[in-house]
Amino acid sequence: MQSDLKHSGVQFDIKNESLKTDGKKRIEWALGRMPVLALIRERFSKEKPLNNIVVGACLHVTTESAALMITLKAAGAEVSLCASNPLSTQDDVAASLVFDYGINVFAIRGEDNKTYYDHINRVIAAGPKITLDDGADVIATIHKDYKEGSSGIQLPWASTEETTTGVIRLKALEKENKLLYPIMAVNDAHTKHLFDNRYGTGQSSLDGIIRATNKLIAGTTFVVCGYGWCSRGIAQKAAGLGANVIVTEVDPFKALEAVMDGFRVMPIQEAAKIADIIITATGDINVVDTHHFPLMKNGVLLANSGHFNVEINLEGLKKLSQGQRQVKPLVTEYTLKNSKKKINVLGEGRLVNLACAEGHPAEVMDLSFANQALSCEHITKNHAGLEKKVYKVPQLIDEGVARLKLKAMGIGIDTLTEEQRKYLSSWQIGT
Repeated sequence: MQSDLKHSGVQFDIKNESLKTDGKKRIEWALGRMPVLALIRERFSKEKPLNNIVVGACLHVTTESAALMITLKAAGAEVSLCASNPLSTQDDVAASLVFDYGINVFAIRGEDNKTYYDHINRVIAAGPKITLDDGADVIATIHKDYKEGSSGIQLPWASTEETTTGVIRLKALEKENKLLYPIMAVNDAHTKHLFDNRYGTGQSSLDGIIRATNKLIAGTTFVVCGYGWCSRGIAQKAAGLGANVIVTEVDPFKALEAVMDGFRVMPIQEAAKIADIIITATGDINVVDTHHFPLMKNGVLLANSGHFNVEINLEGLKKLSQGQRQVKPLVTEYTLKNSKKKINVLGEGRLVNLACAEGHPAEVMDLSFANQALSCEHITKNHAGLEKKVYKVPQLIDEGVARLKLKAMGIGIDTLTEEQRKYLSSWQIGT
């Protein structure tokens, strides 16, 4: 018997129970490590703040995202999920979400570009009142295709955005007065970017590199392009594993910070000559470009931890190469025409932590997805008063997530006395 995972357009043989069974076990593992989301889910189950509201999500289809989808369904929402990256979908998780949890999923690992956008459009076709984005692909597709009175697309009340890259795109839309509806910049919440971006990206990116290559990090010259929160985490973890870390930057403040944090800083033109491993995490295009490839050492590893696969100029690399081959399942080796040097690209230049590993640990995504869930509730209650702007997550939500996480970890903190509050709010010096 075949059951159409019609929501993903892919058929799984459910006589073989292992796929969805494995997915359910892995989802349950993540659920057990996301205590803040569990507390929110418990309240949502009673209060149903999203009752009968259609929610469309474009996220990495992982066990952690599954926990968020289950939480939104517990709140009463009708949920559809598609992938925000063709190589990040975990098929067993997708299968379990459909068969075990009754959640619509439009995703299959390795889907081509046409299928990827077809899945995005199927989420949009469900008519979501709220969308959750990781890279702003759903929001961008709606803005591209929406034509008032003719497209058939109903604009959402509002959307949330999970990534630095996505928020940059959306702030550009706002600046040009082209934003069609409000956005909650979940990425900008303190309990998101200070933890998810730094500790999550740091650990999972190194995990992806090691899983794909089994490369010893200790003793390598490890180049991190950029020094934003994600790059900080990558540099920190690589140094912790014994790498000699070099940072490249265009921002003088971030470059200075990297120096003060103990890292060497130099232009990528110089770093490319001595690197054993280069990883990008800037959100920009062609950070590693055609004039860098001939400078590189034979056997260098190239990886990307920025959202889109544009930071390494792969088309340029192909033109400079006499051929390419898969040397390992997630490693493509390019041979340069003139020098015969080998350059190894991990995960097709896509997010190395998801293409080559499992993404961020559940414990850190607990914070990010708590912000997502509570932002959905906030939008539901307040959408009528929101303008076409990019909003920060309200401080009460952000701070509340931090307090819940500390509580779940068994950690207590101090509270200001009334005297201390009064002193801090006074302009007078002394008592």
